[in-house]
Amino acid sequence: MRGSLFIPGQSWLHQLSAGPKLLALAVFGAVLLTVHSLPILAGVLAAVTGLTYQSGLTLSKLWRQLRVLCWFVVTLTIYTAWIQSPGAALEMLLRLTSLILAALIVSVTTPVTQMMHVVECVLQPLARRGWVDVHQVSLAFGLTLRLIPELSLQWHDIREAQAARGIKPGVLTMLFPMLVRTLRRAEELAEAIDARSAR
Repeated sequence: MRGSLFIPGQSWLHQLSAGPKLLALAVFGAVLLTVHSLPILAGVLAAVTGLTYQSGLTLSKLWRQLRVLCWFVVTLTIYTAWIQSPGAALEMLLRLTSLILAALIVSVTTPVTQMMHVVECVLQPLARRGWVDVHQVSLAFGLTLRLIPELSLQWHDIREAQAARGIKPGVLTMLFPMLVRTLRRAEELAEAIDARSAR
């Protein structure tokens, strides 16, 4: 599916159900925020990189998923080094990279529908009290996951289209068409949600 992060496979990561993986990701992120040792963070990143390989992600697939985020991470690292210190920037880089890879592992080994089902199950106690509409929340969750890779694909399509017309791609030249496409896609999704709610 275009824009979908999920990659079918037979690895042990694919065979795990969505609930334990999402719980492990939440615990991993919470624990990692308390770690400030560079050697430990480096070891964690090495372990997560190994899991990334086991998930079936090749270097080319990994780059396609993360190329847009790379600029954000690099910019944030430079900013942290300037505001705080190179040590703090390295710590942030190791931690953030580990979290991004861990979230990517869960996304590529778990269908969105399974994760939406987990969200609905978790929110059932609130739904019984009438506090939330679990179907709307799970739908928003699924659409968010669906849009993340789609933004990357849109950026790539715009870049190729501008290069074909002889326009040198750049942040300023790509920002406006990217914004227009994103708003148009958001409007289409809003219409689809309204149509579904009206049924």
